[in-house]
Amino acid sequence: MDYRFIAPAIVAAGFVFSGTAAIAGPKTVSGPGADPACFAPWDADVKYFQWDKRDGPHKVAVVNGFVGNTWRIQMIQTAKAFAEQPEIASQLEEFKIVSTGTDVAAQLGAMEDFINQGYDAIVTIAVSPEGFDRVIRLADRNDVVVVPFDNVLDTDKVMQVNEDQLEMGRMYGRWLTKQLGDQKEGKILEVRGLPGNSVDRDRHLGFREAFEDTGKWDIVQVVGNWDDGTAQKVTADAIAVHDKFDAVVVQGGSTGTVRAILDANHPLVPIAGEAENGFRKQLAELGPKGLKGTSIGQSPGMVAIAMKAALSALDGNVMPQLISVPVPYAEYDQLVAGKNYWPDLNDNFFTVNEFPPCGVNITATEIMAKDAENVQ
Repeated sequence: MDYRFIAPAIVAAGFVFSGTAAIAGPKTVSGPGADPACFAPWDADVKYFQWDKRDGPHKVAVVNGFVGNTWRIQMIQTAKAFAEQPEIASQLEEFKIVSTGTDVAAQLGAMEDFINQGYDAIVTIAVSPEGFDRVIRLADRNDVVVVPFDNVLDTDKVMQVNEDQLEMGRMYGRWLTKQLGDQKEGKILEVRGLPGNSVDRDRHLGFREAFEDTGKWDIVQVVGNWDDGTAQKVTADAIAVHDKFDAVVVQGGSTGTVRAILDANHPLVPIAGEAENGFRKQLAELGPKGLKGTSIGQSPGMVAIAMKAALSALDGNVMPQLISVPVPYAEYDQLVAGKNYWPDLNDNFFTVNEFPPCGVNITATEIMAKDAENVQ
């Protein structure tokens, strides 16, 4: 199987037709695109889109799905804080956020409603990588810019923003292989994320691609939903059943997984986890005592890059179909208080929220001042 990043696979060229009438939407044009330092194309094969320029200010919506973990909560807080920064606020006539849960039909319905209300752009975290063809066609007919990010779609018909989730999984696998050294067999705990979406799938595939063939490994999978409480429970249950693991990879909820390991008096083993502040605090405290970990970040601040990309597209700029956000990470011996983790902030804060190439810096104070309620 080809394990290259699945979502941006080039599956078609040109435009989509319905019956005999061409659907509107972006033109496929030649690159380079606008502000390539910020809106970096995924690779040399990415195509470029251009929408007709329209006058602002604009009506923009964020249509989130699941909101039951701290990453999603911080993402909503970040979107609100970014929308209030003067440069962005001046470009917005209306800004709304809704969270629809894990039902695809509910998310599609919300997106269709915003399109029918005359919104100019919709930023979304897709509940599923499939099933959005109908709403994409509706958006194109109405010249609405749709920008999935984080959990993206298996299509090249919309502009998307993401970190390379397959590469993130590979980074987990390569790091664990290095930590385990000459050991070529044992039991590994894999704490997966929210089922049914592209991020969980691609991180899992990347990890297995990089790690599975390096030895005779018994890999035990549990579902942690990227949530500390859930990850702590499933890790504790796994330890109770299997007694001992040689290493752990956890997509999110890393702080909870470490708590479960400590509560069970389990030996400190290498852990590849996310960029939660709590996990980095644990690594900073326990690293000298033997807890080795790598903290790889999927930033909730990507919502700001997706919003900025949507506004750039509405200005008529040429944009890459798939925009690459670099994957930030820090290892247990690279942590510096106040730089890449914050001892005085809560455990659930995700640590990477500034993107210098884009001129985006949403401070912790701005983010934490917002709530996670829908903006009606």
